[in-house]
Amino acid sequence: MNPSKSMQIRELPIIPLRGLTMFPGVYMTFSVERQQSLAALKAAADTDYNIFLVTQRDAAVAAPTTEDIYGYGVVCHISSVSNASGKMSSVSVEGLYRGKIAALNEDDAYIKGLIVPAPDAPVADEEKASLLMKVCADLLKDNEQLTEHIHPMSMFGIITTNEPGLMANRVAQTLNLFYTDKQTVLEELEPTARLELVIEYINQLTSVLSYEQELNEATNEQMNRSQREYYLREQMKVIQHELGEDDGDDIYEYREKIGEMKLDESIEKKLLKEVSRLAKQPFGSAEGSVIRSYLDVCLELPWNTKTTDTTDLNKARKQLDDDHFGLTKVKERIIEYLAVRRFAPGTGGALLCLVGPPGTGKTSIALSIAKALGRKSVRISLGGVDDEAEIRGHRKTYLGAMPGRIIAGLKTAESSNPVMILDEIDKLNSSHRGDPASALLEVLDPEQNKSFRDNYLELPYDLSDVFFIATANTTDTIPRALLDRMELIELSSYTDEEKLSIAKNYLVPKQRKKHGLKAAQLKISDDAIREIMTLYTRESGVRNLERRIAAICRKTVVILTDGERKSVSIRSGGLQPYLGAPRYKPEQRRSSDAVGLVRGLAWTAAGGEVLDVEAAVCPGSGKLELTGNLGSVMKESCQAALSYIRSHAKELGIDPDFHKNLDIHLHFPEGAVPKDGPSAGITVTVALVSALSGCPVRHSVAMTGEISLTGRVMAIGGLKEKTMAALRNGVDTVIIPAENEPDLEEIDQTVRNALNFVCVDRIDKALSTALVPRQQASAHEVVIPKLHDKADVKVEHGYA
Repeated sequence: MNPSKSMQIRELPIIPLRGLTMFPGVYMTFSVERQQSLAALKAAADTDYNIFLVTQRDAAVAAPTTEDIYGYGVVCHISSVSNASGKMSSVSVEGLYRGKIAALNEDDAYIKGLIVPAPDAPVADEEKASLLMKVCADLLKDNEQLTEHIHPMSMFGIITTNEPGLMANRVAQTLNLFYTDKQTVLEELEPTARLELVIEYINQLTSVLSYEQELNEATNEQMNRSQREYYLREQMKVIQHELGEDDGDDIYEYREKIGEMKLDESIEKKLLKEVSRLAKQPFGSAEGSVIRSYLDVCLELPWNTKTTDTTDLNKARKQLDDDHFGLTKVKERIIEYLAVRRFAPGTGGALLCLVGPPGTGKTSIALSIAKALGRKSVRISLGGVDDEAEIRGHRKTYLGAMPGRIIAGLKTAESSNPVMILDEIDKLNSSHRGDPASALLEVLDPEQNKSFRDNYLELPYDLSDVFFIATANTTDTIPRALLDRMELIELSSYTDEEKLSIAKNYLVPKQRKKHGLKAAQLKISDDAIREIMTLYTRESGVRNLERRIAAICRKTVVILTDGERKSVSIRSGGLQPYLGAPRYKPEQRRSSDAVGLVRGLAWTAAGGEVLDVEAAVCPGSGKLELTGNLGSVMKESCQAALSYIRSHAKELGIDPDFHKNLDIHLHFPEGAVPKDGPSAGITVTVALVSALSGCPVRHSVAMTGEISLTGRVMAIGGLKEKTMAALRNGVDTVIIPAENEPDLEEIDQTVRNALNFVCVDRIDKALSTALVPRQQASAHEVVIPKLHDKADVKVEHGYA
């Protein structure tokens, strides 16, 4: 068909365009790949090669319908079709005239519609149209950025166009406008108005391009400035090198500091190498910042800075005694260390591990040791640490890298021989980030810590002069290899007399001073202090005791401030206004013997405790019931005690068939508290024998010891704390294993004088001490339950 065929209403295949807009009088090439569009293209080729192109409202719609296309489009003549692939065709078309869709038909495989021609309206003002065409041409000529992508021949065709409508069509087609703006231009029928609209779009594009150009120029200027500074600095380095002054101020300072520190040759060589690397780095580089931070850390360490130890032993003794009451072992060990240092000045540091319940003064005595030695101190809290890098540090190449706590502690102390307190070493954890306890092996080994290497420093640092003092509540959670490197010193629980002395001489004066009170303004009697210990605190140490004294001081300050009184004197029975109701009741000391009720002695991290064991028997089938939140070791001790009784039933005067016709229930009160350990073995045995034989247990006897199947009583730990608990609970006789007899030397003299210790190596001796024979039991009016049908039970060995 001839492309110049006159405009008329006709039905044509329709191809919706995505992101494109066609104009009359222009040529365009586009790709067709949708099946619907390919079918429309084939239909046009089968007739006269005329087709209607219209723009989609939303380019993302894959299968457009009537609502998805604009009403105005262009009737085009297909110039050529080439198959780029089996599923896509490239089509070249020429725009003939504008058309409007009058009706659509979507029943076929493609869209076709009745197209009504929409020609341009007549030009109302020829002079205005001519002027607008000149303005448009001038704008295009003056702005090369708008026309740089237009072929010169196409540009020439646009400028020389003498029709305003056609010029507007060609410019709009050429400009980089959004397809919705192009559609607005297409739908404008008056040529002069359409050209005005195109000029407005040209001005908008010009403003945008001008702003982009300003941004580009500013960016280029900034880049040029940075490059200029870089080149100037490089030139300055060359000039300084020629003049023999190639080090900057900071580089010179680094070299000077390293020379003044008189380090080992290998360390000095390594640091100077890092300084040389820093000098080669461009200004502001990330690598330069890393090297600078590394040098700062290394040069701030006290490589050769040490404090002088005190040589006056009497002065050291006075310092220790002034700060703490008791703790004889620790004080003696420090005096020994000072004496050795006096005779052999080259002696290195030491390593102690203070083990004891909370509040017994482990951390404070460690700080006092630093004062007595005349050294600086640094405290490192290890509780909950689960990252090996906390000890060894991070590699300096990592972001935010820093040295480990050991090196950081030396930096804080500003001395290479401080007293370093490793607090709560028993609470170290291990995780996927490593085992910090294993990292401490090198730190605490005198044979290895002479050349300790922190991951950050990557240099050997001598830790042999550091006095390490570790603190722990228990050694159970400390790895064996780490424990082997430390000298253990146990800080056991304080007796009531020791607590009284500590409170009078240390805690009360300390809290009075802290709260601004004078001695005449607050007086606390000895009986009042004892009452605080009995009714308001129960602990191995004195931490809670100090808190209660502080509470009294605060109440006193309020009373004095209000003007109620000029001084406060607190005596026994007058604590409730200051401390409130007592938290603990006085110990209920039993005054009568009981069957199946035995007092055992237990050790906890907070000190010793009296642990009652109750045994009851009833008719049944031989079941053993254990209650009281027991651990596996204690359950095994109960089984061992029962097996011993079964194997010696006749000797004990017990029915040999009790395991067939009696059920046994063992109960350990305070069921919410976990209990474990083998030291309750003889306690359980005595309770079972008492319940099965009907013989009562002496109420004034307590015991501790592990039992074997053959009746041997074996050694236990924590004897000092257990005996203190026995004294607090009104016990006068304590049964202990014979193997623990040497440990009695470590027990406080007050406790030793108040208690009667019975050392046993076999369970029968413990039974004879703890059980009351039947004849004596009758005299004490103790009711013995009848266990079986036998009228008489033969009494042997004095215990039934």
